Amino acid sequence: MNEITIKAEREEVCNVRIGQGILSNLSRSLEGKKPFLLTDENVFRLYGSALWNALKTEDGYTMSAGETSKTPETLLSLLTFMAQAGVDRNHVLIAVGGGVVLDLGGLAAALYMRGIDFLAVPTTLLADVDAAIGGKSAVDYCGVKNLLGVIRQPRTVLIDPDFLKTLPRRELVCGLGEMVKHAALSGGLFEKLCAQEDLFDLDFLFSLIPENMRLKAEIVGRDPFDRGARMALNLGHTTAHAIEMTNGGLSHGACVLCGIVYEAELAKRFAANCDGEYLRRLEALCARILPFSPKDADVAAAARLARLDKKNGEGVVCICPAAKGEYTRLELPFSQYEGALCEIRRSL
Repeated sequence: MNEITIKAEREEVCNVRIGQGILSNLSRSLEGKKPFLLTDENVFRLYGSALWNALKTEDGYTMSAGETSKTPETLLSLLTFMAQAGVDRNHVLIAVGGGVVLDLGGLAAALYMRGIDFLAVPTTLLADVDAAIGGKSAVDYCGVKNLLGVIRQPRTVLIDPDFLKTLPRRELVCGLGEMVKHAALSGGLFEKLCAQEDLFDLDFLFSLIPENMRLKAEIVGRDPFDRGARMALNLGHTTAHAIEMTNGGLSHGACVLCGIVYEAELAKRFAANCDGEYLRRLEALCARILPFSPKDADVAAAARLARLDKKNGEGVVCICPAAKGEYTRLELPFSQYEGALCEIRRSL
């Protein structure tokens, strides 16, 4: 038998630009490519005319807004539209929107003709600090969060603080969920959030976007294909994703805050070296942001979905906060995980 080894490491560079006036200057980022715009109904209602004027084209696809659109059906509808519109490799797919739009756009750009250029313009706090950075894009399938997806960096990410001015409080909660996750990995960011009196102040939130992006970019740079160090970015997410899939009305960021609370409590019960006082402060920070109590979540139903989490081994794997800037990996048998979540819910 003849055997040949092919080694092909993918070299990807993503340029991130932060500043005001990005929307009006969007055409400068095309680099000679033809634009194809992807957005959702909410963003199009607010910025549609400005986008067409900036890009000097009306080639694009407007999807329904919200997590319920993060499906293979929406993805295939988008890809069909692109094929019928004659999109080719001389196009760049420009996704303008929140995390769902960026997920669909990144995945479509990776699949179409085996890859066309992708440019991300996040319009929500969540997308600014998380979804736009790292190259992960996916859709939900069979009741499992992000089951079908790829890891492929966008060519460019453009962030404009003016988008934050139109966000409802629910969207700010959503973005703060990921900011608190990053704060659990960074002592400095944690103290800044704890010290801030008004966590919903837009100037304060925008001032923290570069720090959040640098933290995530540093982790992704060490582990671009999610084989080790990048697991830190799953902190709180095993329980969060399960809660999100069983409580469709909750935002992703709110579920992340709930997941952090529950997994901090798991750390107190099962981790060898955790700082109880720090975890108390972390849970208090989550409570300041959440519009409801974590005990309102149906954790028994969530636990059943957590069995399907892609991080799992023989048991349910959770990346839990442990001490300031530190996390721990727990792997619990399903029955122990389920029982602990229900007991934690009763104690909250």
